[in-house]
Amino acid sequence: MTDKNRVLIFDTTLRDGEQSPGATMSHAEKLEIAQMLDEMGVDIIEAGFPIASEGDFAAVSEIARQAQNAQVCGLARAQIPDIDRCWEAVKHARRPRIHTFIGTSPLHRAIPNLDMDQMAERIHQTVTHARNLCDNVQWSPMDATRTEHDYLCRVVEIAIKAGATTINIPDTVGYTAPRESADLIRMLLERVPGADEIIFATHCHNDLGMATANALAAVEAGARQIECTINGLGERAGNTALEEVVMAMRVRNDIMPYQTGIDTTKIIGISRRVAAVSGFAVQYNKAIVGKNAFLHESGIHQDGVLKNVETFEIMRPADIGLNETNIAMGKHSGRAALRAKLRDLGYEVGDNQLKDVFVRFKALADRKKEVYDDDIVALMQDSAANTDSDHLQVRHLRVVCGSDGQSAALTLLVGDEEKRAETTGDGPVDACFNAVRQIFPHEARLLLYQVHAVTEGTDAQATVSVRMEEDGRIVTGQAADTDTILASVKAYVGALNRLIVRREMTGPDSDAKQISMYSH
Repeated sequence: MTDKNRVLIFDTTLRDGEQSPGATMSHAEKLEIAQMLDEMGVDIIEAGFPIASEGDFAAVSEIARQAQNAQVCGLARAQIPDIDRCWEAVKHARRPRIHTFIGTSPLHRAIPNLDMDQMAERIHQTVTHARNLCDNVQWSPMDATRTEHDYLCRVVEIAIKAGATTINIPDTVGYTAPRESADLIRMLLERVPGADEIIFATHCHNDLGMATANALAAVEAGARQIECTINGLGERAGNTALEEVVMAMRVRNDIMPYQTGIDTTKIIGISRRVAAVSGFAVQYNKAIVGKNAFLHESGIHQDGVLKNVETFEIMRPADIGLNETNIAMGKHSGRAALRAKLRDLGYEVGDNQLKDVFVRFKALADRKKEVYDDDIVALMQDSAANTDSDHLQVRHLRVVCGSDGQSAALTLLVGDEEKRAETTGDGPVDACFNAVRQIFPHEARLLLYQVHAVTEGTDAQATVSVRMEEDGRIVTGQAADTDTILASVKAYVGALNRLIVRREMTGPDSDAKQISMYSH
C-alpha cells in the first residue's frame, strides 16, 4: 500500500451524527461509541463541539484521554473563544486535532455580516491562532460547493499559509453531484499554491441521495480524507455512510485502488449499537448494514446463491462481521452458549452483564419457541436502553381490549415511589400512554411511534421506537418485547427518562441548539 492511495476515515457520528433531531447520546454512550470507533481503525474521531455545552466538553475531553489509536478532534467556529475551548478539550489526546470552520458562500457570509476581505482576515487570524495551539489543524469553508470558485481558492490558500494541515471541502446542504465534487477538488489542487502539501477532505450530505458517490468522486480527484458517519446518521437526510465508502473501496478496489485502516468485520456491531443509542433504526434495504442486505427471496436468486454465492452477492456477510449462521437457541441453552453467541454477534460482555442478560434471555426463551440472532441483538439493545438509574420504571401493566373500549392499568416506579393509574383510550397503546401521562404529567408531543417485528411468527419480539418533543428538546426511546404493548410503554417511558435528563440541561442545551445551526 502506497501513501498516495491511503484514504483517512474521519468519523463525525458523535458530532454531526448527533445533530440529527432526537439522536442525542448520553455521556456513557458517547464514550462507548468512541471506543468502538477507535478499535475498528477510524483515523480521526470528531468527538463533539466543546463550546456547545459542558456535557459536550466533558465528552470530548474524556474521549481525548481514552483514545488509543485515533486522532481526536473537536469542532470550533472561527472565533478565538471557541478555538481555545476546543483545545482545552482535545489537548490531552495522544494525537489532538482542532477543526475550525466558517461559512464562505454568499448565503453564509451574510450570517456574520462579513464582506470577503473581512472574512479572509478572520480566517487568517483564527487558523493562525489554532495552529499556535496545535500542529494538527483542519479548516473547513462551510457550504464550499456553493462558494464562488475564485473566492474559495483565495480562502483555501489563506488557511494553508496560516498553518492548516487539512482542508475539508463540505457539501453542507447535499447540493453537489459527483462530477462537480471531483472537479472542485481538482481545481483546488491545480490553482491553490501549497495544495499539494496538505490533505484535502470531503464532507458530503445526502439530501439528493448522492453523498457516497460525491465522496468517492472527490477521492478519485485527489481528496485523501472522507468525513462520514456510522449508518449515514446526520442532519436532514444524513451524511456519507462510513460502511458504504469503506466497502465500496474494498469491493471495487479494481477501479478505486484506495485503502483504509478500517477493520470491516466490526462494521455490523457498531452499526447496531449506533442505531440503538441514537434511536434511529437502520432501514431494511440500507446498503451494507440493512437487514435485507444479504437476504434472497426470489427463487432464481436463491437457486443461484445455493449453487455459487457469488452469483448474487458481491461481498460476504462475514466481511462486515455478520454471522452467516442463524442457529436458534432455546430455554435449554446455557451461559457458555449465550456468551459464545454474543461474541459471534459482536458483543463482549463481562460476568455481571452476562448474568443479567442470561436472566432476560431465559425469560424470552420461555415465551418463544426459538430465539434467533436478531432476538438476541434486540435483547442487548433493550438491556442497554433501560437501566436501574432511570427515574421512571415500569412495574406492572394490564390491558383490556374489546369492541366496547380499551383500558389500561399501569404501575410505575417514580423515583422511589410506586404510582398506579387506570385509564381508557382509543386503542390499547393510547390507553397505556394516557396512564403514563396521568402518573407523570408532561407536555411532550409524540412525534413518532414505530413498531418493527424482530423475527417472523406470532411470537416474534416487537422493537418499538418512540420520539417525543418538549420545548424544542427532542428525545427518543426504544424497547423490545414479545408483548408489543409492553414494549410500547417501555419505549415511551424510556423517552421520558431522557427528557428528564434533558430538562436538567436547559442552559447548555439551548446553547447547543444555537451553535448547531451554523455547523457544516
